[in-house]
Amino acid sequence: MAVHRSIFADAPDIVPPRLDKNLCLFELLEVMGQTSFEARHVAGGARLFRRMIDAGDTIWLGIAGAGIAGGMGGFVISLIEAGFIDVICSTGAQIYHDLHFAFGLPVKAIHPHGDDDLLRRHGDTRIYDIGIREKETLEAQDKIIRRFVRERYDRLRDKPLSSWEFNLELGLWANETADHPDRSFVIAAAKNGIPLFWDSLANHSIAMNLARTDLEGFPVTLSAQHDILDSAAIAYHAQGSGFIELGGGGPKNFIQQTGPTISQILGIDFEGAERGLQIGTAVERDGSLSSCTFSESVTWGKYQSADEQKLVQIWGEYSVIFPLLGMAVMQTCTPRPSKTIVRTLPVWRKNLIDKQSR
Repeated sequence: MAVHRSIFADAPDIVPPRLDKNLCLFELLEVMGQTSFEARHVAGGARLFRRMIDAGDTIWLGIAGAGIAGGMGGFVISLIEAGFIDVICSTGAQIYHDLHFAFGLPVKAIHPHGDDDLLRRHGDTRIYDIGIREKETLEAQDKIIRRFVRERYDRLRDKPLSSWEFNLELGLWANETADHPDRSFVIAAAKNGIPLFWDSLANHSIAMNLARTDLEGFPVTLSAQHDILDSAAIAYHAQGSGFIELGGGGPKNFIQQTGPTISQILGIDFEGAERGLQIGTAVERDGSLSSCTFSESVTWGKYQSADEQKLVQIWGEYSVIFPLLGMAVMQTCTPRPSKTIVRTLPVWRKNLIDKQSR
């Protein structure tokens, strides 16, 4: 029987690494990367995040799930202040819950297993192990949203708004009125000129409150088309794009559809984003991964190539993985000045429209 050379011959040898108490977090992740399974992907994700920063990418953050309600907004604030996030797309629910912390409304760490019928009778709501009062938190937040609309109506009226324009005004207003503005990533985004998009204009409590303020004589018009054009304009004008996606769902799709919007819909030559990093537990078989692995998304023009060095999928719960990656780059990367994209975005939108019309 012929002896063939091993297909694995040129692969790196696995040599069991040792832990050193003097390792910084990035070095620890590199050590993990010398092992196997998901540890290797986490190490690759840390390297990719650092590459996005060092290359000067316009870095997008997609936020699905309930991480912000659980207190993870502080991690986002830290990365914003370091200049490592340039654009955000979040579910509207997380923007709504983020403001609880700014306004000092109660959010509690609770046990995830209890009597939900009893909680309801006591006016308690929950998101797994996050406890929120219906009146003292949710209804109080609703009143704050409606107060914002009334007090800033002169800036919200008479024109269709992108969600980022609405959230910019909301963040700036909350910075002036909240007791704890340092606890809100919505406020941090507004102060640093970061566009903050919703993935949906209707699927959250902020929009529910806008339905009421409309009826009360303060109608606000939101434009999904503006969101699509503005997000595409950012991707088109970026010197390089890196997408970081916490979970999947709407925020992931909103961010990744920028490439097909430009190439497929507007008919402008565009190859998609350079780099992508996703953290989530969904699988592709039933469409839970937004029916889109990174490799599959290349076929749609969302990314430039199916290069595993540039597209890293980490299978894991992002409340564990995201802070590890964030701290790793904060310890090893030089802070960047904010790109303050909100200042130039209206011009970028016009440029994109003009290019499409030729």
